[in-house]
Amino acid sequence: MFMLVCFGSAWPFAIYKSYTSKQNGGKSILFLLIVLGGYISGIIHKLKYNFDAVIYLYMLNAFMVAFDIMLYYQNLSLQKSAEPVTVSRSESELS
Repeated sequence: MFMLVCFGSAWPFAIYKSYTSKQNGGKSILFLLIVLGGYISGIIHKLKYNFDAVIYLYMLNAFMVAFDIMLYYQNLSLQKSAEPVTVSRSESELS
């Protein structure tokens, strides 16, 4: 339980950074998906074998990671729309 509290306390800072910076620098979508998978497996274990209050920590952490994943894709979209469009020489000669 203490590990979930400690690890989970980092997610609000990561979410805040993702939200305010509008960039994904230093983020790994693979890492986020693996962590989310781990939390989901913890939730399933708690539901099947050992239901107790710790399930709420798993759920809270999974929600925060899922929210950070959503911000990752939103920021990726923002970054792609902000990239300058380059016109190749052959295209510019046609106009």
